[in-house]
Amino acid sequence: MSELSIKIRIAEREYPMRVKEEEEERIRAVGKILNERLRFFKDQFGIQDKQDLLAMVAFETMVEKMKLDEERASHVSQVDQQLNLLDDLLSSVNK
Repeated sequence: MSELSIKIRIAEREYPMRVKEEEEERIRAVGKILNERLRFFKDQFGIQDKQDLLAMVAFETMVEKMKLDEERASHVSQVDQQLNLLDDLLSSVNK
């Protein structure tokens, strides 16, 4: 579990980081996705200000995270219901 010193470029600025070796690929992928989203907002909406671009990407990211959290909670609830039903069925068989 060694750490690497890497630099990630986001919005034309470099950020030095120390990351676990096994996380390097994920960190670099996130940097690439962020830059793609920044470019999308710049091209699609003509936003030039880096702070505005970063705010839009942060906002979009949080909306997506909330959506995924809600979907996850719904799936967990459904699985819970199914497990309770199976438990009830198994209990009725053992009586």
